[in-house]
This record gives sequence, C-alpha cells and structure tokens, in this order.
Amino acid sequence: MAPTRAPELDKLIFRPVAARNTFEETVERLAHAIKLGVVPPGERFPPERVLAPQLGISRVTLREALRALEQAGYIESRRGRNGGAYVTRRNGSTSSPSAAKRKLRAMGGMLTDTLQFRRALEPSAAQLAAERAGEIDAGHLTMLADNAAAATKDEYRAHDLRLHVAIADLTGSASLVDAVAKLQTQLSDLLGAFPIVEASVRHSDQQHHRIVHAIQHHQPGRARVQMEAHVDATANLIRGFLG
Repeated sequence: MAPTRAPELDKLIFRPVAARNTFEETVERLAHAIKLGVVPPGERFPPERVLAPQLGISRVTLREALRALEQAGYIESRRGRNGGAYVTRRNGSTSSPSAAKRKLRAMGGMLTDTLQFRRALEPSAAQLAAERAGEIDAGHLTMLADNAAAATKDEYRAHDLRLHVAIADLTGSASLVDAVAKLQTQLSDLLGAFPIVEASVRHSDQQHHRIVHAIQHHQPGRARVQMEAHVDATANLIRGFLG
C-alpha cells in the first residue's frame, strides 16, 4: 500500500511568513516544501492567487521567490492551461560517499555545530510534545511513522522529515517548527548523498515508533531519551560514512 499523505504538513509550511526578510523567508519556506515532499517532484505549487494569501505576502514577492528557486534548478515555470511552478527535484544529491564529502567540505565547521544543535533541539521538542499529550491529539504521529516505514527508498527521507516537523508542531511553538524544519532540511542535503542502508532504516523506524509511543502516552522523559538515541544514531551514521 502506498504511504498516505499528511495534509497537515501543508498548513505548517504554507502558513504566513514573518514580516522581516520576507523574500528570504519565502524562499526558505518554499524550499522546505520541496525538501519535505509537501510538493513532490513532478507536481506544481498551488496557484499564486492561493499561495500568496496563505503565506501572507504579495504576489510580487512570491514570484520573486519562485524565480530564485527556478534559477537554482528546483522548479520550472510552465505556461498554458496547466501552467504554474512545477517541482523538478527535491535536492541535488547523489547517493555516494564522495558526494557527501563534497557537501561536508561545503559545510566547513558547521557540521559539528549542526549536530550539537539538533541534539539540544529535537529531544526538547519531543519532551514538550509529550507534556502536551493530554491537551492535543497526537494520533496522526502513528500514521506518519507508519508512512516512513512503508515508503520507498526514494521517498523515505521526505516521510522521515515530515514526522520530525509534526512532532515539533505538537509543542505549539511556531519558532520550534521553523527551527526543526530548517535543521532537517540542512541535514537532508547531507544525508541525501549517502546510500540508504536497509538495516539503518529499520532501526530508525523502530526508534520513530518508540518516540511516538512515548509522546502519545504522555511520557516526556522517555520521549526525550528516545529522541536523543535517535539523533545520536544519525550523527553516528554520518560520522561513520565520513570517517
């Protein structure tokens, strides 16, 4: 069975951007939509008349942001009855250690900082989500974890990202959602260059379900510990491939 789509992620990504740095934040938000699989390769973004109000920006700003993504090779503009901005790729990664090492060199000394920031950020998000479990419905997390487990290799990372962003959303903090989405897409550029190892995916899926179980059963401490184990496993995998 093909994994089902999580429509709530559209609302998270296509919500109004902040008033400052509107153009840059719009580009970032649209790039997140591509890398998180909200708009998969081959599909088009919502029309300008719909998307601009959702993002709380002018159509001029939206066009400028789409043009920047087109110049970067992420989308293409098509004219005619079925015209619009179509996604051409999720990222420019190729599955090879050499590609990963090129990306690592481009990151410079930021890799260690990124991994440390993730270890501080995502376990806290899982803990906060579990603390709010009595006030919110976290049932959709099971579906997202199941979707990741059922996904093909090409779609796995997109479903993995969706789950992590959804956990951040349960905290009730828009700032946490933005931070996790940005962090996940940064790591996706690097992880997308590694070949997907089946054993690693199975381990990751098991961790996902433990995290989800802890959140849904209102176990903040356990949710934090399980997320720490999960992010540490990813860090170990990265270092292992690059070692």
